[in-house]
Amino acid sequence: MIVLLFSRARFHTYGWMAISLILFCAGHAFAATSEKKSRTDEKSTSPKVLPASERISVTGHLNDERARIFPGLGAVDYNIDQRQITTTPGGQNAAFSQILLRVPGVVLDSYGEVHVRGEHGGLTYRVNGVLLPEGLNGFGQELDTRIIQSVDLLTGTLPAQFGFRTAGVVDVTTKTGDSLKHNQVSLYGGSYNTFVPSVQFGGQHGKLDYFTTLSFTRNNIGIENPSNTFRAIHDVTEQEKAFAYLSYHLDDASRITLLTSASYADFEIPNSFKTFDTTSPDYTTLYNVAGVNPHDPSMNWANLNDSQTEQNYYAVLSYQRTTEKLNLQVSPYFRYGRIDYTPDRDRDRDRDLIYQGVSEHEVNDFTTGGIQADLSYDIAPHHTLRAGLLGQYTSERLDTNTLAFPVDDAGNQKSDIAKRMIDNTGNWSVEAGAYIQDEYKITRTLTFNYGIRYDRFASSFDNEGQLSPRANMVWKPSRTTTLHLGYSRYFAPPSPQYVYPSTLARFAGTTNAAANTINSATKVEKSHYVDGGILQRITPEFQITLDAYAKWAHDLTDLGQFGRAVILAPFSYKRGRVYGAEFGSSWRHGAWSLFGNFSYVKTSARDINSAQYQFDLAELAYIRNHAIQLDHQGEFTATAGASWTTKHDMAYVDFVYGYGLRSGFANLEKEPQYDVFNVGYQHTFMKVPVGHDIKIRADVMNLFDKRYQLRNGSGVGIYQAQYGQRRGTFFSVVSEF
Repeated sequence: MIVLLFSRARFHTYGWMAISLILFCAGHAFAATSEKKSRTDEKSTSPKVLPASERISVTGHLNDERARIFPGLGAVDYNIDQRQITTTPGGQNAAFSQILLRVPGVVLDSYGEVHVRGEHGGLTYRVNGVLLPEGLNGFGQELDTRIIQSVDLLTGTLPAQFGFRTAGVVDVTTKTGDSLKHNQVSLYGGSYNTFVPSVQFGGQHGKLDYFTTLSFTRNNIGIENPSNTFRAIHDVTEQEKAFAYLSYHLDDASRITLLTSASYADFEIPNSFKTFDTTSPDYTTLYNVAGVNPHDPSMNWANLNDSQTEQNYYAVLSYQRTTEKLNLQVSPYFRYGRIDYTPDRDRDRDRDLIYQGVSEHEVNDFTTGGIQADLSYDIAPHHTLRAGLLGQYTSERLDTNTLAFPVDDAGNQKSDIAKRMIDNTGNWSVEAGAYIQDEYKITRTLTFNYGIRYDRFASSFDNEGQLSPRANMVWKPSRTTTLHLGYSRYFAPPSPQYVYPSTLARFAGTTNAAANTINSATKVEKSHYVDGGILQRITPEFQITLDAYAKWAHDLTDLGQFGRAVILAPFSYKRGRVYGAEFGSSWRHGAWSLFGNFSYVKTSARDINSAQYQFDLAELAYIRNHAIQLDHQGEFTATAGASWTTKHDMAYVDFVYGYGLRSGFANLEKEPQYDVFNVGYQHTFMKVPVGHDIKIRADVMNLFDKRYQLRNGSGVGIYQAQYGQRRGTFFSVVSEF
């Protein structure tokens, strides 16, 4: 299986997977050296290697102290552990977005996106307390569920150490050699020709702790189906992912950690159904292409062959030191990402030109490098001081090679010979922030966490800064009740994606011309945010959470798809408002576990004030004078589940409900509601001839084959329709060795 995994991998991923294997081999080599050295040291007076139990104690201590640097005090913190991941449809093979979806306030959207509390994007991802540099706004999900030991979603009024992307903080704690009980090899597959082999291995040798996972995915449902049929036309995806974690303990108080990740994914862009019948509602106006008969059956829309490749690579090196009062972590990091959209490759019979009048090859690159430093210090018996800084530089480049037809003033095609236009542009941005805050324990039950941060954003199109106060009060009147109330001022820069007026001018008078020539640069979103809530433990096994929030924003940032290439571009509204409430509950007793979540969110925004060239003038005029609801507003959402877990068996029932994503002119319409049920069962064979355990699992997703529409192809920043996945049955075998 591993041979097959590598045989399908792309050249770009070979190197990273090879690095993982080299690190694995290096770990064994280091182990051999350590064992040899320990035998030599036994004859001298040098300290001996710590027993395994003491090494685990040191690792756990450093992990606990790292968590003290980044507490979510006052924020709403939803934790997802291994048990919850296992009872999510697909388990460790589930997309990371599906894991987050089982948290209150999270809404499902197309392209695997999730929206937290009415925000489009705006999530900060941290891995082991270190910022993961922001990637491209495509649809490939690079974070692999297999790497996760646990994950926290922090929302609400975040403390001062969290900046820039403030819709929520996804804080991932990865598996380590210490936490991984046994190496694993897995095979997952089923409906839609799904085939997913993967392997996980790790361990501890002396002062070295390591964990690595490799996976390959192939299926026929890479992107949501644009129609309600069972299978989409032209929707194959192949994806390779690799992740490695290494930690070396310099002594009992410090360690160096390296995280590396690589992902490479190919997607076919699924085809919407079109027809040559001019009386059909699905008829599309056809463009004339020199030498091509558009009514030739081979030119049918079903034969369109657009594709997109996404690559993401990052590396993070961290130094952590902890003493009796001081905890410090310093982390330089680097990231590279690329999206490559390729239109129909048959240039002599270009179907994109026939159906859209435009055929455009796009390559979008992001490169980010930066450093993060954070510390906590117990300055007095009731005060913990925290401070830190972050600085990063991002370079973005967009290269396009476009074929389009000349048009007259009325927009009618003037020639059947396409004109080629090449446009290469780039942007840069610098983001820097610093904070200081104090956790003041006023009494045994009352804590006040207050601080301030300063952020600066400079780019090729904007330059802004802001001083942002933060304050949270947490009161625990009893052991079973926790209340919180907070305020935060936020400063959220846009991604550095700006189209220059020279580019718009280049396409004027063609079928690729912008809707208008208005093109203000996207500015930093600045907002006020308040949040309050309660966590109540009804019994030791049953707890509920209730939370309410409100946000008022200037230059509210949104994202949209403006073309067949799935690259989400930023735009903004002059004013925006978001408010809502969410309820969560969980109960665990012995083998049984239940959860139920419900959320409500309402949004409004007025006056699109950047990237206006993407929108029709009539829609711009309406939004300028009317407050509209945001397209990603999932007004009502609910998730629930019940599971039964023993040493040998696990069974679950899972439920997802959604309603309220917007569509139509100026988002004046709603998408229909939907409800989806999933079920699954897993059995563990404990005594096997080879290895340790073998786990056999089956999942049925969308049990009742519900046909539900996420998008109908209309709305502000919406390009294509998408439907949810129909019923699918999937099986997995996991062998531990």
